[in-house]
Amino acid sequence: MIGYYVHHQGRGHLHRAMCIAAHVEEEVTILSSLPRPADWPGPWVPLPEDTADAPGDPTAHGRLHWVPTHHPGHRERMAAIAEWIRWKSPALFVSDVSVEAATLARLMGIPVVVAAMRGDRQDEGHRLAYDLADALLAPWPSSLPEPGWPGHWYAKTVHTGGISRYDGRPRPTPDSGTSPSRREVVVMLGAGGAGVTVPQIQEAAWATPDWAWTVIGGHRAPWVEDPWPVLCGATVVLTHAGQNAVAECAAARVPTLVIPQERPHREQHATARALGAAGLTTVRDAWPDPQDWPTLLAEAAARPDRWAHWSPGDGAHKAARLLTDLARRT
Repeated sequence: MIGYYVHHQGRGHLHRAMCIAAHVEEEVTILSSLPRPADWPGPWVPLPEDTADAPGDPTAHGRLHWVPTHHPGHRERMAAIAEWIRWKSPALFVSDVSVEAATLARLMGIPVVVAAMRGDRQDEGHRLAYDLADALLAPWPSSLPEPGWPGHWYAKTVHTGGISRYDGRPRPTPDSGTSPSRREVVVMLGAGGAGVTVPQIQEAAWATPDWAWTVIGGHRAPWVEDPWPVLCGATVVLTHAGQNAVAECAAARVPTLVIPQERPHREQHATARALGAAGLTTVRDAWPDPQDWPTLLAEAAARPDRWAHWSPGDGAHKAARLLTDLARRT
């Protein structure tokens, strides 16, 4: 059995876990405070939430990320993970992502795989988790490594490329009634937070009257549970640089404009730099001025499709092989 901890922020961590678990040759139990999806077929351990503010130092003097003192939710959360490990004695524990969950599992004698993330991970907490991990799972290609990692991290990293729930999914048949000259921007903001305002999008749309704008996700737009048809029908997708958003654009093989949002450890900016350096997407570090949009969209639409370099389509299979091999080794 494999335990798989899924972080509650956004939906990308959960989508990735479910993609990987579908190919693992061992039973996978997900532990998370997210709601259990209706289509998850395996065991699920609901975890108490621990996101409420709490007095005291939540970082243990800079050594960890979130260990608030005297916080009932956090205490119950850690206890639930420990109790599950005690009773099930899993062969392997995957953390996607929590320094504390990874450390707890390893303290209880369970081998650990940590889902790696781009950005500056040289803080004490990340160094602890990455050091103690038996393997690091990097959902980006080995040809675009994260710079600055120590050699022993690289040595135990499996680069899978992007992992998307849409890998291998056929593209929908184009609507015969749609004009081939119609150009559409799809703005995909995601569930993990957004740094884009409605007025910004309105100004961009006014500046590009020849383009139709569709917004999915974010705080003020309808949430689309399955954006695949919308992505495939776009001329250009405008999105942030979250791992899941990038993987879904890669699976759709759609021209993409990436504007990274502020996240801890500059994660999205690091991903955007890698995408831009490889010529996979058009990248801007900040929201463009209205007059820049016509040229910017034309540039993005004209970029050749090189998404297979980032996401060959077998990332979940590669990750599943790693987890299966490690679980059977113990």
